[in-house]
Amino acid sequence: MPALKQTDFHGTIEWMGVVRDRAQSLASSPTEVLQLDWAGVVADSHAGTNRPACGRVAAMHARGTMIRNTRQICLMAAEDLEAIAAELGINDFDPAWLGTTVLLRGIPDFSRLPPSSRLQAPSGATLVVDMENRPCNLPIPVIEAAADTPARGLRAAAWAKRGVTAWVERPGEIGLGDSMQLFIPDQPEWAHYDEVRTRR
Repeated sequence: MPALKQTDFHGTIEWMGVVRDRAQSLASSPTEVLQLDWAGVVADSHAGTNRPACGRVAAMHARGTMIRNTRQICLMAAEDLEAIAAELGINDFDPAWLGTTVLLRGIPDFSRLPPSSRLQAPSGATLVVDMENRPCNLPIPVIEAAADTPARGLRAAAWAKRGVTAWVERPGEIGLGDSMQLFIPDQPEWAHYDEVRTRR
């Protein structure tokens, strides 16, 4: 029996971008085609089979420790981006400001996709969802400079709407307008989730 269940949910790619140099800018540059290899998006500065540990995994690894890179790609839902923009009162919110790699429309509750879900493009290129991408304050200067408006409420506005991070399971090409099909793990939720989450 397959461990992954095919769903009828598809996300249509509306926008894609590449962050070529994180040291220079966190914003992504728009593109119409992405080439994916085992390390992630070719020419993107988030690519790599390994990465230095950050605050998101501080309970396990000291900052800077080299770990497997499961944050090669940042996926967001267009519906969530529109909600963030409305909350901040910013018209024409550019997904580039958040360093987005792929913006899709059509999959509900996108930021809460189960870890290990897959998104497959018509080319066969396949992304594995690692986990929810928690919002941070790093994009605020980019947003404020581009939109000429305060964005200090970004973290609150983007909570549960920041999308997911993913890594490449099968290399290939994805392009604007592609329809990516969702597959989810055929597994019930762990019975002790709430117990662990509420522990201080």
